[in-house]
Amino acid sequence: MTPLSLSERRASLADALTPRQIVAELDRYVVGQAKAKRAVAIALRNRYRRQRLPEDMADEVAPKNILMIGPTGVGKTEIARRLAKLAQSPFVKVEASKFTEVGYVGRDVESMVRDLVEIGIKMVREEQEQAVQEKARQQAEERLLDLLLPSAPPPPPSSFGEGSTEARMAREHAGSTREKLREQLRAGKLDAKVVEIETRERGMPSFEIVQGSSMEEIGINLRDMLPGVFQGKSRRRRLPVPEAFDQLTQDEVQKLIDMDSVSKAAIARVEQSGIIFVDEIDKVSGREGQGGPDISREGVQRDILPIIEGTTVNTKYGMVRTDHVLFVAAGAFHVSKPSDLIPELQGRFPIRVELEALGREDFVRILTEPRNALIKQYTALMATEGVTLEITQDAIERLAELAAQVNERTENIGARRLHTVMERLLDEVSFHAPDLDGQTITVDAAYVDRMLEDVVKSDDLSRYIL
Repeated sequence: MTPLSLSERRASLADALTPRQIVAELDRYVVGQAKAKRAVAIALRNRYRRQRLPEDMADEVAPKNILMIGPTGVGKTEIARRLAKLAQSPFVKVEASKFTEVGYVGRDVESMVRDLVEIGIKMVREEQEQAVQEKARQQAEERLLDLLLPSAPPPPPSSFGEGSTEARMAREHAGSTREKLREQLRAGKLDAKVVEIETRERGMPSFEIVQGSSMEEIGINLRDMLPGVFQGKSRRRRLPVPEAFDQLTQDEVQKLIDMDSVSKAAIARVEQSGIIFVDEIDKVSGREGQGGPDISREGVQRDILPIIEGTTVNTKYGMVRTDHVLFVAAGAFHVSKPSDLIPELQGRFPIRVELEALGREDFVRILTEPRNALIKQYTALMATEGVTLEITQDAIERLAELAAQVNERTENIGARRLHTVMERLLDEVSFHAPDLDGQTITVDAAYVDRMLEDVVKSDDLSRYIL
């Protein structure tokens, strides 16, 4: 991919969001956690700043990776996911506990980079599909007209040749007929007709010959070696005109997309703006000498270290450098602490932010403020059944109070507790909703107490633990 010129880099920076705007966007989805939002906003902005630097200096500027410390359900993953969506960056979430050092059963650490490349390929491919969609539709329309227009018998030979009046009139008549058919096709008057088209069945999925000690190490792609075997068989199908048009459009889209350019663009995007979220990093923070099943913890850290430091990973789309991929690690660190990580790994996460546990006031805001707030979700779900759900402010405050109490008495799972409480609260309404069409259901504090009576009275809350 051709690198951007200095003027193009500055133009892209001018269109980029400022840290203040990034935090404001994150506030629409995640309640509180100002420190974490501020840290990721600066990290994202620094990426745009790096684009302004000369190429030789830009290569030397490494991303400032972030370590988020906080209990489950406080927004660590959501902040990283929303940030990636905001920046239109390839994003993948992996769990450190799924990896093991070489010689143990588990995923190879390099698989996180391969997963990120797959996401990048999908993003670039979808963008290119959108770009060629109009042209593909035009070409599909021409192919469909060729199928719909009955083949006319060849005109009788003329002594005056191709330029004769008879030949010209024949061409004009054929063109006029084709245009009339095009108008009928666009008006939907031909939807009842059936045409026969040739389609290619999807072949067997691509698989790789395993080489080396890793089950996920890139080997030889048999799809490239034996393309005729894996492309699938072509067969003729009779389809209604609308379905045939959609199928032909998809065929034309595939023809217009150059997968080599898609791969190059995706790799460049992954290398320059990819984000990998490593969750449960505290689960592999054990040190040597613990023995037993924990023996591979430090080995996992040492295997992850080169990826974060910057290395080149071999994927089926080409070599990918991780020098400028942003890594965001997160963990609760209940039984361990960040200093339990090996020193080399600690040094690769210079920015550390501690997320705060959520309380009653936070739950009230979570229920009402974000764009995807639970109250809005359940109200919209009931509206599909014709039921108007009205949840009063005192009911919301009572819900938040009960969720906070359950978190205190049992395991603190943060905002995820609200899902459990809301399901229990609206269990009766959800079950009978099809029979309540046109009715309005008001949920107040008294209704909350009645439906969640077991939660209020019982100390045995195991059934409400998510």
